[in-house]
Amino acid sequence: MNKQLVTKDNSLIGASYSLGVVEQRLIFLAIIEAREQKTLIEAGGLLRIYAQSYAKQFDVEKHTSYEAMKRAVEGLYEAGFAYSKLDERSGKIGHYKSRWVDKIGYIDDLGCVELVFASDVIPLITRLETRYTEYELKQVVGLQSEYAIRLYELIIQWRSVGKTNLISLEELREKLGLVDEYKRIEAFKRRVLDLAVRQINEHTDITVEYEQHKQGRVITGFTFKFKVKLKSKKAVALNGENDKTDLLSSLKMTAKQRISFASQLSQMGELSSYAKQGEDYKEFATRIESELLDESRQAFYMPYLDKLGFQPS
Repeated sequence: MNKQLVTKDNSLIGASYSLGVVEQRLIFLAIIEAREQKTLIEAGGLLRIYAQSYAKQFDVEKHTSYEAMKRAVEGLYEAGFAYSKLDERSGKIGHYKSRWVDKIGYIDDLGCVELVFASDVIPLITRLETRYTEYELKQVVGLQSEYAIRLYELIIQWRSVGKTNLISLEELREKLGLVDEYKRIEAFKRRVLDLAVRQINEHTDITVEYEQHKQGRVITGFTFKFKVKLKSKKAVALNGENDKTDLLSSLKMTAKQRISFASQLSQMGELSSYAKQGEDYKEFATRIESELLDESRQAFYMPYLDKLGFQPS
C-alpha cells in the first residue's frame, strides 16, 4: 500500500489558524488528492473527499464520517489563516491572510464533500521545491485534539535537529489559533499543551518534551525536544510490517556507500530545508555523511535512503 503523505510548504506549516479536528482531516485528505491530481488542482478543479475514504483513514464508521464532514463544511468555508512568505522579487518577508477554500459543498447521494482550494493555498501544497515538511498521514490519525495535530506539525519541521527554536508563548498561541481561550497559563498548559504532548507521545512516531522559559516568574515561551521512536525487530515481525525505518539496528554502509548516498541526499529537494544557512551542497553532504554514522540520526534519513534504493543489510 502506498504511503499517504501530507506535504505542506513551511509557510503553511507555520501559519496561524484555528481549525477543528475534522476540518484539519479534510484538509489532509484534500492535500493528498490534490497532489495526486496536480493538473486538476492547478486548473482550480473540484476535489472530492468521500466518507468511505475518511472512515477508512481515521477508523470511524462511514455514516458518522459523513455527518462529521457535512458539519465541517460551514466551518471550513468561513476559516482563514495568516502566514508569512519570502517575496522572491524583493527578498523581503511578506505577511498575508487567505481563506482555505473558494468553494465547498456536499452531495448526499454520493456521500462526499467537494471543495476548491483558494488560489493562495495551491502553491503551498503542490508547487514545492525547497522549504517544505512532509509526513505520513498515519502519524496524525490517532490525534483527537486539534492542538495536538498543529503542535505535531510545528515540531516535525525541526526533524533534522530534534529540537525547536524558542517559541514565544504569544507566537505559540497564535499558531494554535487561540485568541481568547485559555488565557491563564495553568489552563493553557493543562487543556492545550500537556494534552497535545500526551497524544503525540502515544500516537505518533516521536516522543516529545518541552522546556519552559521565564522572565522572572512569568512563562514567556517554550522549546520542544523530541526523538523518533524506534520499533524493535520483534514488534515489526509481530505486526507483519516491512518498514525499513524499523530496521535501523541492521543499517550497514561501507565508506564508499556513505559518501555516495550522502551526496545524493544533499541534492534531494525534500531535504533542502534541513541545510544550515550558508551551507553549500558539498558541506551539507559532508554533514550528512557524518550523521549517517549516528544511530540517533539514521531514523531521520532512512525514508529518503529508501527512495534512493538503499537496502539495509
